Amino acid sequence: MSSEKTFKLDGKTISYQDGDTVMDAALRAGEYIPHLCHNPEFTPHGSCRVCVVEVNGRHISACTLPAAENIKVDNSSDAITELRRSLLQMLFVEGNHVCPGCEKSGACQLQAVAYYTGMLSPHFTHFFPRRSVDASHPDIAIDFNRCILCELCVRASRDVDNKNIFSISGRGLSSHLVINSATGKLGDSELSARDKAVSVCPVGAILPKHVGYDQPIGKRLYDTKPISVVGDVASAANPTKTINGHDKDRYEP
Repeated sequence: MSSEKTFKLDGKTISYQDGDTVMDAALRAGEYIPHLCHNPEFTPHGSCRVCVVEVNGRHISACTLPAAENIKVDNSSDAITELRRSLLQMLFVEGNHVCPGCEKSGACQLQAVAYYTGMLSPHFTHFFPRRSVDASHPDIAIDFNRCILCELCVRASRDVDNKNIFSISGRGLSSHLVINSATGKLGDSELSARDKAVSVCPVGAILPKHVGYDQPIGKRLYDTKPISVVGDVASAANPTKTINGHDKDRYEP
């Protein structure tokens, strides 16, 4: 008798291991669940809610939902897709996300997830507070207007870089990313261009200087293939062949 544990995702049988979340098991099986604040390298956070799924009539974030035997997970019904669109529309109006004027266009997860879900208009009135751009660091610039408060840079700096350079301050609409330096400026922090916190940002908030548009728009990661087949899904399915969903051979010296 097989001891394999499984659950259903949109009618498909997904195997899981003890300790897996629904997101973990789905990514390993090559099944895409839209997400932004989740990254397989870090402890699940569940803040953006874009990975919302329905289980037994309840809406739950897939990145924090423990996989359990025989549960039935709705990941792609019209109702779930519409809910995700609404969440994305709110994210777009809570920040300055004008894709044609952003250097991250074509390599931005927020943009790619919006296209995947069919979110082509922000719908709501923009109401984001005007925030600053910090270009004080010699190698990195940060546009606080584009931050979606996913805390990936916070987790990367704390858990991988061991520097604790970033944190979130405030509540509600006043929530914002802050720099843990004496002046509050990025240039006075210990941030290095090689830090994990720099590369993990899913939007155009943290950008390297001196390399803008080196890779032309139209030839970037999500310009050529949808986010459902590149990025985290590709990394989980072929961990030795990819780095953040890109062909690993491109990064080997």
